[in-house]
Amino acid sequence: MDHRIRQLNYHPLAQINQPVKKPLDPNRTSFKDLLDTLQTEQSSLKISKHAEKRLNERNIHIDQELWQRIEQKVNEAKVKGVHDSLVVTDQAALIVSAKNNTVITAMDRQEASSQIFTNINGTILM
Repeated sequence: MDHRIRQLNYHPLAQINQPVKKPLDPNRTSFKDLLDTLQTEQSSLKISKHAEKRLNERNIHIDQELWQRIEQKVNEAKVKGVHDSLVVTDQAALIVSAKNNTVITAMDRQEASSQIFTNINGTILM
């Protein structure tokens, strides 16, 4: 019996075929473009069913221009680390989850003046 150690020029990883790089398709969208699109879609405020019901019950109407301003301010608050905020407008007070871009509940200003708001870490005055 031969007790000598013999070296072999065999390595199992050397047998793996290397992937062939494909040329980039100019019509293909980049990851950055997809990410920007998703962020834009997610930046619009959604209204929860509860909040929608409260807006209808309390006859609160917020025009498109004000919604856009609220959305912009909520996005600014999100950048500053705010997760849940109280948004106070001339006619309403809204609790908004900046984290989820969702209006959680709404009440008119008169009702809001008698409430205590908890679990918020930011306030936006419009």
